[in-house]
Amino acid sequence: MAAYESFREGSGRFVPGSALLEKLYEGTKWAEGPVCFGDLELLLWSDIPNDRMLRWTPDGSVTIFRQPANNSNGNTRDRSGRLVTCEHGSRSVVRTEADGTRTVLASHYEGKRLNSPNDVVVKSDGSIWFTDPTYGIVTDYEGNRAESEIGACHVYRLDPDGGALTVVADDFVMPNGIAFSPDESVLYVSDTGRTERADGPAHIRSFAVKGDSLSGGSVFADVGEWGLADGFRVDTEGNVWTSAGPGVNCYLPDGGLVLRIPVPEAVANLTFGGPKRNRLFITAHTSLYSIYTGKTGVQRP
Repeated sequence: MAAYESFREGSGRFVPGSALLEKLYEGTKWAEGPVCFGDLELLLWSDIPNDRMLRWTPDGSVTIFRQPANNSNGNTRDRSGRLVTCEHGSRSVVRTEADGTRTVLASHYEGKRLNSPNDVVVKSDGSIWFTDPTYGIVTDYEGNRAESEIGACHVYRLDPDGGALTVVADDFVMPNGIAFSPDESVLYVSDTGRTERADGPAHIRSFAVKGDSLSGGSVFADVGEWGLADGFRVDTEGNVWTSAGPGVNCYLPDGGLVLRIPVPEAVANLTFGGPKRNRLFITAHTSLYSIYTGKTGVQRP
């Protein structure tokens, strides 16, 4: 039995027919934010309610990387290979330096505290783009309950080297996952506003990137039939691999659905890794999974 459901001819080039979904770890309360460090042969990810970050290595061992972790969520690497993390608990975006110290990159906008930064990506010019919904302040489960000081949920851009913080998109209900196309001409951002109301959005939008600003914002793919597009990554051909309820959907650059990889529990996020960057690591509710694909993830950095 194939590990995926095909929606388009040629889907076997995306996931080999012999590929299997493997469970690598079980024991999280809500796994999120996977990021691979190929040079160090490890993967880090967040366990938000347990207030910790975990470390997986290819020998199968899992250890604690950081605890407490300020209810960390999304993670990525900057152009120097340093870890950049969205923290619900501190309501900030932080960077882990080479010596392990923590530098706060963004915590306020126009004098008001951010809500709870969720997911983050670093552009080739060093600018940091992140989403800021209220998931980390609506209850104490994934952060600390508080009122939103900003009163809205935006997508932000932080200038390189900790410069100005600007709003690049302000028409979201709950901005969530975020990723650039391979040439960085398109920024994909998901809206998981369906968690707030029954008729809310459950889709990914695409924006044209013009320097430090965005235009457009049409719906790229609606995953509401399956669940929510919480987090996603893009491969070198521009295909978008996204969480979609209890599974992963893969979409062509034109938005056409190629295949779906069923997963036994709700998927939060994913990333490409391994020596050839063709191994898809998937963070789901209580577990970490992986499956080999026929595509290569974008290398950032």
